[in-house]
Amino acid sequence: MKALMIAADRSGAGKTSISVGIAALLSTRCEVQTFKVGMDYIDPSYLGAATGRPCRNLDGFVMSRDEIRAIVDHACEGADVMLVEGVRGLYEGADAIADTGSSAEIAKLLGIPVVLVVNARSITRSAAALVKGFVSFDPQVRIAGVILNNIGGRSHREKATQAIEHICGIPVIGSIPQHREMELEMRHLGLVPFMEKRSRQSHEPVRKIANVVDQHLDLGRLLSCAGEYLPETWQRDYFAKGRETDVRIGIALDEAFNFYYADLFDVLSALGAECVGWSPVHGRPPEAEGYIFGGGYPEVFASELEANDAAREAMRELAAKGTPIYAECGGLMYLTERMEVTRDFHGLEAGGSFGMCGVFAGETILPARRVVSYVEGTSCPESPLGTGSFRGHEFHYSEVRLAKETKYCYRLVRGEGISGGDDGALKERTLGAYTHLSPVPSFMMLSHFVSLCRMQQGRGG
Repeated sequence: MKALMIAADRSGAGKTSISVGIAALLSTRCEVQTFKVGMDYIDPSYLGAATGRPCRNLDGFVMSRDEIRAIVDHACEGADVMLVEGVRGLYEGADAIADTGSSAEIAKLLGIPVVLVVNARSITRSAAALVKGFVSFDPQVRIAGVILNNIGGRSHREKATQAIEHICGIPVIGSIPQHREMELEMRHLGLVPFMEKRSRQSHEPVRKIANVVDQHLDLGRLLSCAGEYLPETWQRDYFAKGRETDVRIGIALDEAFNFYYADLFDVLSALGAECVGWSPVHGRPPEAEGYIFGGGYPEVFASELEANDAAREAMRELAAKGTPIYAECGGLMYLTERMEVTRDFHGLEAGGSFGMCGVFAGETILPARRVVSYVEGTSCPESPLGTGSFRGHEFHYSEVRLAKETKYCYRLVRGEGISGGDDGALKERTLGAYTHLSPVPSFMMLSHFVSLCRMQQGRGG
């Protein structure tokens, strides 16, 4: 299988739009499996839309080598090309010295070459100096080609291309002009999720980006830069069906809640759970033995969530009965008593105070200080996800202020959580946390949750 990473010299260089365009174009020729380095949710929604196959996340800080390999080999079944979008700059990671958590780490682990996207706005010969530095920084990372972005015109393109190819000996396979159609709609946590665009029946952004990329990038030369990915044997198959499906879990999935890693649904299925999607904006929770709320933008749809009294009351009653409920970030916010949103916060049409579910005594405030961090911690035995250590991620502009008597079942040694390293608010069998967990590294925690759901129906663990 051909394999390639699209990385960049920095955040904001345009690698996401270019990766989406490449994925869409390649998908007209063959089966393309995309991956995103890092714990991002939104970029994968566009990459998945471009190919029709769920994009998967890879992260060397959160995942072990075997876990990464297992995810890749599972996802790539039936694919002809593996396309990996990097995160931030090629060498940015969790630490200043080691490459843990970086795109470079994943490229080396998988043994795949890199095509480097360079933001060439206002530079020509200096672009060659930049590329040369990236090439020499880590000789184990093979940079096989360059894509110039934000090119101003013919002279700009020719000078930068000649400098890079002459000085670095690396081909420039594309020169993308400054173009409004390459820009994806942004919001305070990043891009507007594709699911919101899908709800407006709009695939136009992907189509327009693909058209621009098609005009200014040589797809044949891109594929000539690709390497061969060789599958390995890993110690454990996290996706093999372990038992018959015998439990239902309601998954909140709509325009307000759609931050899920694609692996979650496969892992839950392997554990014997049927995932039943529902909308807290439009509907009522389905009959199920447990419920999961991912993150998202509930603040954008706060008035609609408040208006759906039936859903809010149902979740409050289910939590009071001891039904297992797991909520991450936006889901945590939804389970508080109310959401206080400042008017005109990042373009929101209206602020105000909005009633939420009231499972946890307290409120959510927006905006608040931006928090983005890897997370490390331990979970207590009372947690619906069981005891043990974990790694994950948090990213939010909100603050959840809970009552002093709130019990927490996560203690973080890295990251902030809800309050000073305390995370995982616990009430009965409901857990709400700012921490986002990756499904494969958290396989045993999800297994504990599914077993708890199974006990809910009286079938035993």
